[in-house]
Amino acid sequence: MIFALCNEIKLRRTEIDDHEVIKTIYFGGGTPTVLATEALRFIIDTIYETYLVADDVEITVEANPDDLTEDKIKALAANKINRLSIGIQSFFDEDLKLMNRAHNAKEAADCLFIATQYFENITVDLIYGIPNMSLQRWQDNIKRALNYGIPHISSYALTVEPRTALKKFIDKGLIPPIDDAQAATHFEKLVATLEKEGFVHYELSNFGKPEYFSKNNTAYWQGKKYLGIGPSAHSYNGKERSWNCENNTKYLEALQKNELPSEIEKLTTTDRYNEYVMTGLRTIWGVSLTKVATDFGVIRKEHLLKQAQKHLEEGLLHLHEETLLVTKKGKFLSDGIASDLFLLNLE
Repeated sequence: MIFALCNEIKLRRTEIDDHEVIKTIYFGGGTPTVLATEALRFIIDTIYETYLVADDVEITVEANPDDLTEDKIKALAANKINRLSIGIQSFFDEDLKLMNRAHNAKEAADCLFIATQYFENITVDLIYGIPNMSLQRWQDNIKRALNYGIPHISSYALTVEPRTALKKFIDKGLIPPIDDAQAATHFEKLVATLEKEGFVHYELSNFGKPEYFSKNNTAYWQGKKYLGIGPSAHSYNGKERSWNCENNTKYLEALQKNELPSEIEKLTTTDRYNEYVMTGLRTIWGVSLTKVATDFGVIRKEHLLKQAQKHLEEGLLHLHEETLLVTKKGKFLSDGIASDLFLLNLE
């Protein structure tokens, strides 16, 4: 599989212009730390051999606490990897058991203690809105992360997926269903606490100290092009979206023939407008009316302003120097607000 991944990296060289520089490399979509560190290094070396890479490139690896032994962390730190994304989720066993996580609270604490000795740039994931999670326990979760000096936190509301143990427990009445009001309260506490600690709430679910915003995710929210390598990986070049086949065997067979195992969808102007609105409203950069008119047409700018009017009147949006931004009141509702601004059936 490693050789197939590297072959795909080389085959897709023509999708990046000669003058373009790679600014972020992200190993995610699962648990890349199950790979030997040498395998990760082989992939990184292939990227460096194939593309222009920035001197200050951000190289992130996703990991779960149960995967991060001290030896593993030391090996990653000795590599070119300079950022860890750790799926802590919670520092309490009752929450981790409910979410069916493989690690426990002690492993979460231990891995962070070790990781902070070898990595300066670390982000952790925390989940709020968990049934039976009190506001005090949620606040304790936030404080525990802060106690490690973590410069970036990603935090998401718990969602219940079909055919999961959590869904069955809720259906049987063993635990209460998701409470949107509770999740909103947790979110407000998160924002207030982290902003007081000097974090910038630069995207709906992401908080970073200055200079520690995720380069990878920021590029996505700002609509920059990216290449996704491997089975099921998605890519975007500004006008088209492509995705690789999910089946590992078919993926390997295609790469053995020097063929790309991907499908391509050409995005309409309306598709790109809707995506820009959706991602832009989630960020501190907002939605530029000038960009909408220039890139997507005046008719879409007019539609945007018309649909935004009620949200402006309700104090959920505000307009600042030709940029539409969500207010503090509207942050938790930004995805719903964005859907009201979408445009359908126009090309």
